[in-house]
Amino acid sequence: MTAPADDPTLADAFTAPWWLRGAHGQTVWGRFTRPRRRVAMRREILTTPDDDDLVLDHLVHPAESVPDEELHFVLLHGLEGSSYSVYIQGLLSIIAGYGAHATALNFRSCALDPQRMLWLPNRRPRLYHSGETTDLDFVLRTLKARHPARRFVAFGASLGGNVLLKWLGEHPSERLVEAAATLSVPYDLGAGARHLERGIGRFYAASFLRSLKIKVASVTQRFPETTAVLDLRRINGARTFVEFDDAATAPLHGFRGVDDYYGRSSSIGYLGRIEVPTLCLSSHDDPFLPASALPAVRAAVSASVHLQLTDRGGHVGFVSGRLPWRTTYWAEELVVRWLMARMQR
Repeated sequence: MTAPADDPTLADAFTAPWWLRGAHGQTVWGRFTRPRRRVAMRREILTTPDDDDLVLDHLVHPAESVPDEELHFVLLHGLEGSSYSVYIQGLLSIIAGYGAHATALNFRSCALDPQRMLWLPNRRPRLYHSGETTDLDFVLRTLKARHPARRFVAFGASLGGNVLLKWLGEHPSERLVEAAATLSVPYDLGAGARHLERGIGRFYAASFLRSLKIKVASVTQRFPETTAVLDLRRINGARTFVEFDDAATAPLHGFRGVDDYYGRSSSIGYLGRIEVPTLCLSSHDDPFLPASALPAVRAAVSASVHLQLTDRGGHVGFVSGRLPWRTTYWAEELVVRWLMARMQR
């Protein structure tokens, strides 16, 4: 979708720097070079309606700053991420510069112990998945009830973006969130999972699957009743997301199988229902989603959704800067400016 003429934040297209033009370099650069502790955070543990722990990390402003009491960002990380993911820390740093409030939601089983940087297990026999929106809904309603005068905007990266878009489509008439933005969403989960079965995609999948299998094993150890639906031998033998999701994600969370999970959880089926202003940023060279899936995404979006596609950028990358030691992150800067501009109208 072409950027609106009156929206200067969307006027400049992303240009990959000469030293990092490839999709995979864009995708992994920040993971190895960026700090994971850029801002101070205050941790809060909410008890969910099903009696589990949901960990929030709230941005703490320096003592001398005067926060904007009106605007509040809610941030959602991607697969196997957390509030300490480098892109979440980057966004929190940008938001802090504007003086706005921000809360990063850690999906169940994803929160890290701040001292040891190890996962904190949740208390229920479940994990999280790409279509789980009830926790986001619970957090948004909790924050709004606590701060009724604040205006909330939301951002989601990758899996978190899929969750956010699905929630927006499920609640089109509500205004708990007044504007939203997403980055590198796998809009069609089936297409994305099968795309990662080829070439270097298998490397990305293997990295995620290692940690996911450890989490599932922990669930079966702590909750032996889950072995009635989880076959650890089959799960540990999974080499693709399709195999893992069919053996673990689907049965653990009440889906009939992998196709049922992908079909009911993919955000592409909810894009047409979204009514709040929403910016979706994606690149054609995203290693996690085939470019062939993007025309269907463009056809599915509602008039409230601005789909901004770039030629390069990788997956949650969009690294820019003239030199490697002077990098900036184009998408993170853009989404914060865009969301703030929506609140000024």
